[in-house]
Amino acid sequence: MTLVKAQLATMMFLEYFIWGAWYVTVGTWLGRTLHFSGTEIGLVAGTTAVGAIISPFVAGWIADRFFATQHVLAALHGAGAVLLYLASERTAFAPLYWLILLYACAYMPTLALTNSLAFRQMSDPKMEFGPIRVLGTGGWIVAGLIVGSLRLEATSTPLRVAAASSLVLALYSLTLPHTPPVKATETFSLARLLPLEAVRLMREPSFAVFALASFFICIPLQFYYAFTNLFLNEIGIQNAAGKMTGGQMSELFCMLLIPWFFRRLGVKYMLIAGMSAWAIRYTLFAFGDGGAALWMLYGGILLHGICYDFFFVTGQIYVDRKAPAASRAAAQGMLTLITYGAGMLLGSWLSGRVVDRYATIAADGLAAHAWKPIWLISAGMSAVILVLFFLVFRDSEGESAAA
Repeated sequence: MTLVKAQLATMMFLEYFIWGAWYVTVGTWLGRTLHFSGTEIGLVAGTTAVGAIISPFVAGWIADRFFATQHVLAALHGAGAVLLYLASERTAFAPLYWLILLYACAYMPTLALTNSLAFRQMSDPKMEFGPIRVLGTGGWIVAGLIVGSLRLEATSTPLRVAAASSLVLALYSLTLPHTPPVKATETFSLARLLPLEAVRLMREPSFAVFALASFFICIPLQFYYAFTNLFLNEIGIQNAAGKMTGGQMSELFCMLLIPWFFRRLGVKYMLIAGMSAWAIRYTLFAFGDGGAALWMLYGGILLHGICYDFFFVTGQIYVDRKAPAASRAAAQGMLTLITYGAGMLLGSWLSGRVVDRYATIAADGLAAHAWKPIWLISAGMSAVILVLFFLVFRDSEGESAAA
């Protein structure tokens, strides 16, 4: 591995270590320790969606035109470190929510910017991106193992770990390969805050279908991110955060296989495989338990590799292929807005309402949930989206594998 690739891999490791350190278990802390409702937990989980809607286009436009991408990353992660630490000190819903929301507005643009920076340093992103991005999965795994093994899931300590890691990445970003703005000669205009070059991609029918499918699949996806750790803890699974890293381990394995599958399946059938895995995973969760059906829970967790890589990583490569070279940061920002933004925002609200609908509050303030209907609802959503995508999507460049 060259020096540049090692730098990019380390960047990805830290980027996803931060997210994995706090996001997976925050619902358990909020629900079991602070006694927040399902709707409140969903709203806190949905702050990343609000941040994805508000910030990525602005940050991507700045990186495309004004400042080097590595400098933008350093500034955003530095601000995020302060905000996340302050959030870890709060126990009331309103101040905690607003601090995490501000943090999300700083962090979420960095997902698109790290992708854009990595793509700019590659000669063949379709073949090179997977092995680099896999270190991000490694960061998520290490974070989950630390939090789970130290039994920190129901505490605010994961937020402090993430804050410290964010500071480290802020400093490390200054050492990344120089990635100057592509459109540095353009003057500032409020009208240009809208990435019109990226929006024009929606004129192509295949891309529009892909974008809509990405939006809708993120609605049931938020059930997993916001409530799986709480679900596992509630039914008595020990070291749930550590066990959930099995999903990232399978993600790591699948990430390495993306180039092989990309050549043989093509865009359409990789996306279909990813959506199918979501429907199967939620069905397994619905019927699994901590006893004889424990294998179903492990099966649902291990499907994460296909769930995430075959849809989201393939989607990132697809967007990079479709977007003009000078607007790829903005195009990645648009994908972030559609998925982690609009889709997860609606999913965070809906998942919280569904979880509250099947909750019973005990005398000690703890909630117990009927998880089977919760997971069946999310499985049904995933299945409907899968069928519609299969019927409508056509890869305009004919990259689907030959029959």
